[in-house]
Amino acid sequence: MLLNLVKIFLPLITSLLIGFFITPFATHFFYKHKMWKRFSRSEATFTPFKKIHNENEELKTPRVGGIIIWVSVLFATLIFYLISFFFPSPLTEKMNFLSKNQTLIPLLVLLMGSFLGLWDDLMLIYGSGKIAHDDKSWRKWKAFLVILISLLIGIWFFSKLGMVSVHIPFNGDLFLGILIIPFFILVALATFSGGVIDGLDGLSGGVLSSIFAAYSAIAFAGNQIDIAAFSAVVTGAILAFLWFNIPPARFYMGETGIIGLTITLATLSFLTDTIFILPIIAMPLLISSLSVIIQTISKKFRNGKKVFLVAPIHHHFEALGWPSYKVTMRFWILSVAFSIIGIILAVISR
Repeated sequence: MLLNLVKIFLPLITSLLIGFFITPFATHFFYKHKMWKRFSRSEATFTPFKKIHNENEELKTPRVGGIIIWVSVLFATLIFYLISFFFPSPLTEKMNFLSKNQTLIPLLVLLMGSFLGLWDDLMLIYGSGKIAHDDKSWRKWKAFLVILISLLIGIWFFSKLGMVSVHIPFNGDLFLGILIIPFFILVALATFSGGVIDGLDGLSGGVLSSIFAAYSAIAFAGNQIDIAAFSAVVTGAILAFLWFNIPPARFYMGETGIIGLTITLATLSFLTDTIFILPIIAMPLLISSLSVIIQTISKKFRNGKKVFLVAPIHHHFEALGWPSYKVTMRFWILSVAFSIIGIILAVISR
């Protein structure tokens, strides 16, 4: 038990320290190469958003801070793997959490999603035309690529891991067979849509860190120690990012952070068989995504009438007059509360 706890907390601290170490170098690089959006959303959006945000927030702050997260995760993972490889012993092999059946896929998913997000960020920074303005056609292509990555993961789950059912809390397993593949795609798209939460200084980092910490606890309770260690590593990396992202943010997470993390979150929910508990643990992501969907449907079918002053919902609260730090901290509180509820349900529903 004690060694398992060390296996979780030592990698967490390692990724946290790596994040602290690389951030000054990364920040210098981001600002030197002016890695921020060329066009502000306020140029083409409506009055409430213009009132609560100014151009400097987007046009003078780098948007690729998520690089710090996945680089920290990658380095921390490789450190423990290489130590076990070059200095094999029962202890070093125990500390290595990179395993084919538990953590290799989440790591690859994180990297694939992050590289896709980095490409998207670079298009918004250095691109031109519609791409630089993040128009709807570009967003559709991005969603298509997320579907493609999710398809590959779903096929792996079905063909390599033999995953054919999902657990329904307090009600046993639901057999899906090959339908597990499209089901995973739907879950991945749902979590990906929650990426709209990356809109305020410190918001996405605080929310996602508690979510991944919850999955570390759930995996530990289910004796999936490698997954618990991997989730802890991601948590540590996000906390390092958050340290520099609290107001005033030195950089934003960007798509290179949010895409990789959200798809990885969907992957972890399948590997821990907690798909139907994921909406509870990730409630802030769900609320943010639903607010955009509700706003879009309302404007389309109610002659342009809106439910929220601004969507996603965190901007609605800003438009009501809440300071951004108040919105952020209250989302943090909600995220911690729902994460704890999710952990309890995951443990007692087996």
